[in-house]
Amino acid sequence: MAEEDYDYESLGDNSTMIQNAVAGACAGIAEHCAMYPVDSIKTRMQVIQATPASSLPVPTLALSGNQQAAAFKNLWRGVNSVVMGAGPAHALHFATYEYCKDYYGAKGDGHHPLTAAAAGATATLAHDTLMNPFDVIKQRMQLRDSTYRTVRECAKSVFAKEGWVAFYISLPTTLAMSVPFQSVQFSTYEYFRKVLNPNGGYDPSTHMMAGGLAGAVASSVTTPLDVIKTLLQTRGQSQDPRIRSATGIVDAATIIKERYGMSGFFRGFKPRVLTHMPAAAISWSVYEYFKWLIRSSYGQDKPASLLPL
Repeated sequence: MAEEDYDYESLGDNSTMIQNAVAGACAGIAEHCAMYPVDSIKTRMQVIQATPASSLPVPTLALSGNQQAAAFKNLWRGVNSVVMGAGPAHALHFATYEYCKDYYGAKGDGHHPLTAAAAGATATLAHDTLMNPFDVIKQRMQLRDSTYRTVRECAKSVFAKEGWVAFYISLPTTLAMSVPFQSVQFSTYEYFRKVLNPNGGYDPSTHMMAGGLAGAVASSVTTPLDVIKTLLQTRGQSQDPRIRSATGIVDAATIIKERYGMSGFFRGFKPRVLTHMPAAAISWSVYEYFKWLIRSSYGQDKPASLLPL
């Protein structure tokens, strides 16, 4: 009977900033690590090569067993940068989101898509400012022809060649993409969470389904900005003088349109959606579960079981 009376939705109202931050850090690391190989494929598809033929993937079936193992391992290159950045950045992200959701009045009965979106946008500003340098290092290491072996080596090389500006040149584009992305994702998640589970009881399947739908919708509508962001973040590795001298959103968008037309803004669309749909499902499921687990550990809620279903 205790399990039926357990109101999970009240956790967000009463949980502390530290609890939200810890849950967010766990969610961020789990999300990025689980889908990292697909994200590497997306990055390589979006990068504009000096010679188009070189961007074509090698058929996996044509590779030997050892070559296939090496190719798969190569897709994980740069994951350490994500782990180092995603934990603190997502801790800040979710803690800010929960605070702003309460401050803006997005909690309570009924649907509040605009206030949830505003809370998500505010949280994104904090997250991306902290995460952007780690994301630049990650994408430099994800490139097929990257020679960097460690995060430290990549960071030192980028700083020596391009200075601090290399770590933040894509921040305006990142914010232009992430603010609408997170606004759509948070408002969509809150909407589907309440539609799928109007009683507000703890339901892992609801968090997973609502998160997956939110990730799919948000990633679909922001793909063009993600392509622009990738060009700016990897410009230092390009052999193309025009790309290396790209200075911002407008310049990058012009290059993409000249080379590929409007279809160029949707390069890597499928792997991007395939990355964000399960990643969002994992992120929200882990975040909501760890919020419950932390509060249960401190005796602030009635724990039904370790893994309530």
